[in-house]
Amino acid sequence: MIDIASFMMAGGRMIASERIQGVNDNMAKSHYHEYYELYYLEYGKRYHMVDDSIYSLNSGEFIIFPPYSMHHSYGDNDVPFKRLLVYFTPETVMVPEVLHIFSQSAGVYRFDTKTSQSVHFLLKEILKEQEDAEGYHFDAMKMLLNQILIKTARRSDETAAPENQSRITEILHYLHNHYSENITLEDLASRFYISPYYLCREFKRYTNSTIIQYINNIRIIHAQRLFMETNRTITDISKEVGFSNVTHFNRVFKSIIGMSPSKSRKQHADQKEQG
Repeated sequence: MIDIASFMMAGGRMIASERIQGVNDNMAKSHYHEYYELYYLEYGKRYHMVDDSIYSLNSGEFIIFPPYSMHHSYGDNDVPFKRLLVYFTPETVMVPEVLHIFSQSAGVYRFDTKTSQSVHFLLKEILKEQEDAEGYHFDAMKMLLNQILIKTARRSDETAAPENQSRITEILHYLHNHYSENITLEDLASRFYISPYYLCREFKRYTNSTIIQYINNIRIIHAQRLFMETNRTITDISKEVGFSNVTHFNRVFKSIIGMSPSKSRKQHADQKEQG
């Protein structure tokens, strides 16, 4: 599945929309963005693994992911689905208090039929503005988006709870809290009283990722945040997020992000100056 909206964002857009439908179209592994994502399920049923929690999403429900939130979606076999999404940067949100609400953690919203239809209508209007590209279409998209966010913020206490915790979600929670430590497969299996073979198999089934890949993704996410929020050296940051030497950190960072840590930091600095 080609995500055209993500290419738009990579090209400098502050807001982009896209509608996609499919069946048996599951993400290969967890990923994250440097911007927000609003994912509205028009029909079908999908599951979303977000950091260390799993949520189910039914027709007419939507989820908002904050930046740097690891997530991937998947569905049951042969169940078709259609979703409408909007990517947006923090700068597009007009009310600071609203931005703060959605920056905390991902949330699934299950509104009554009337409110859900209202959100759906506004999302379709955002996509239409993008496709028509008439005068002031970006401003119109921004205004429509903020209507959705304000509607949702007013009912932010109605977010749905994740699915019941399983052994794997407990392990994911542990990894998100201890990613900077030296975690081995044997230690992890022993801590949760399961065999290394079973742990690897079930972890791969839930996350489409190996344990090492998942830990490295968490570490790189936190490293990127530290690049943006501090002036600390790359060596210091690599140690803080759990790498024993900066050479290994540089190699893993480039394999995940596609560029070196120094180039990524410069890119963030340039974007900040331009903004």
